[in-house]
Amino acid sequence: MKKTQVIFIIALVLFLDQLLKIYIKTTFPLHAAKPILGDWFQLYFVENPGMAYGWKWGGSTGKIALTLFRIGAVGFGVYYLLKIIREKLHSGFIFCVTLIFAGAIGNLIDSCFYGLIFDKGMVYNTMFNEYMGYQGLAGFSQSGYSNFLQGNVVDMLYFPIIRGNLPEWLPIWGGDYFEFFQPVFNLADAAISGGVISIIVFQKVFFREKPAESERKMP
Repeated sequence: MKKTQVIFIIALVLFLDQLLKIYIKTTFPLHAAKPILGDWFQLYFVENPGMAYGWKWGGSTGKIALTLFRIGAVGFGVYYLLKIIREKLHSGFIFCVTLIFAGAIGNLIDSCFYGLIFDKGMVYNTMFNEYMGYQGLAGFSQSGYSNFLQGNVVDMLYFPIIRGNLPEWLPIWGGDYFEFFQPVFNLADAAISGGVISIIVFQKVFFREKPAESERKMP
């Protein structure tokens, strides 16, 4: 796979990811939902101050640390992508790594800049030790709702395919409400997860050992 192809894939993923995020951020109130294909596929606007699929850690300090980690990961990703392209590894593997890299950049853009360019967003409240929501629609603003590195990632893809209560006879969780798939995510998360899962599934294809020179010459 060539550098131009990798750049095109990254640009396409970032364009679609940011286009959908900005649309959701500016037209959906926080926690608003819109069914797309019945109840099992919805656009559901949530803001994520933490890691992928809504995981959080360490309040505002953890948020900054996470964003700095993402910057470091993206920096390493540039080096690693150039390395595997130069070494001409399997095109499928390079494609998967490109998806992971593009997804990481997509969420990094939110974390670094959304707090600066939008007027509303979830802000950490030290008194309640929690991120607080907001009312109304967000819009672009020069003042912003937070500082550099402290923006929230916009999530919106929600697939509650199976919903109901677990059987009463089940130990511990019997009768509890169950939902699959519960996390809300975005296109960047999907690119990261898709890349990682594909590498795991197709690793034997991607990392197949080449026959030795002597073996290739055998009749």
